[in-house]
Amino acid sequence: MPRAVYLYIHDRIKDMILSGGENIYPAEVESAIFGHPSVADVAVIGVPDDRWGEAVKAIVVKKAGAEVTAEEIIEFARARIAGYKAPRSVDFVETLPRNPSGKILKRELRTPYWEGRKRQVN
Repeated sequence: MPRAVYLYIHDRIKDMILSGGENIYPAEVESAIFGHPSVADVAVIGVPDDRWGEAVKAIVVKKAGAEVTAEEIIEFARARIAGYKAPRSVDFVETLPRNPSGKILKRELRTPYWEGRKRQVN
């Protein structure tokens, strides 16, 4: 009889999004979105939300010549992960900021959304 295999995806604690009391790991959401045929690159961050504390936002780089809407990305993710983990909004950019070793600079992505707030957590 085959044994069950459990896979747990964890991310850095500082990258975790707290939305409505739920812990959401951006790596899990990014993995779900990466499967979309029009997505070349993706980063997921938490942005301020007055009701839930933080909301999940995906920042997507489209593949060359690809046409996709934010709604399509959200529905694609919702079909692969729990609804509360799916992004509530999607922004499209040409490139994601990276450090010299290639790591996405999520702090730079978060900055415009958290401006004027004392803390980067709600």
